[in-house]
Amino acid sequence: IIHIDIDASEINKNVIVDYSLVGDAKDILGLIAEKVQPNERKEWMDQIREWQKEDYKPTDDDSVLKPHQIMKVISDNIGEDGIIVTDVGQHQMWAAQYNGRVKSRHFITSGGLGAMGFGYGAAIGTKVANPDKTVIHVTGDGSFNMNLNEVITAVNNGIKIITVLFNNKALGMVRQWQHHFYGDRFSQTDLFRKTDYLKLADAFGAKGYHCENLSEFKEAFKEALDADTSVIIECVIDRDERVLPLIPAGGTIEDIIMD
Repeated sequence: IIHIDIDASEINKNVIVDYSLVGDAKDILGLIAEKVQPNERKEWMDQIREWQKEDYKPTDDDSVLKPHQIMKVISDNIGEDGIIVTDVGQHQMWAAQYNGRVKSRHFITSGGLGAMGFGYGAAIGTKVANPDKTVIHVTGDGSFNMNLNEVITAVNNGIKIITVLFNNKALGMVRQWQHHFYGDRFSQTDLFRKTDYLKLADAFGAKGYHCENLSEFKEAFKEALDADTSVIIECVIDRDERVLPLIPAGGTIEDIIMD
């Protein structure tokens, strides 16, 4: 492990590393890049994809909304040129697992620090920088409620954002950890919010949809693409939907959880 940090006091603070480099990451990474040879690891990546197909197959169910099916509809309709921006939580993991696209800089997410509420502002910035591209904001009810006021910013400035909101009325990622590691002792994660997202969208001047099955979502998403303003699509999902496979914090591939 090589730890690069501009602050020497951070070195070996949480994880003991093999090499430490104190300085500006831009300068250090530039020097490292000059010495590194490209390695696509194609055989290894092909093996991982094969394991994904063999060992974890999410089950389709058109009568409800399944995260992998929601993401497939999004990807099929926006193609490689559309940009997906996520908040933080289970929806973020599902978006990463199932968006199925490979074009660089077209999946924007906050990978650390638990930055819930990141998504809508990031989506606005993404759309301003890419006005001719479709921008999809994938979020959960927990993250969305932290910065939902930014819908007003988008509407007032004519910045079209399509929000796909996974609503399980819970803080799903934390709830999943409480299931796996704390014996189903759920605390402060079952929110049971009564937020009416249709009324909320209308109040902000956006367009709102409420979906409970795949056909409803397909129709709503199609209309959202043609809309002339920002859109909020509420997707009701089961609170027991889980992100799988899962590796526990500090664990290795040997500790992987498959169900």
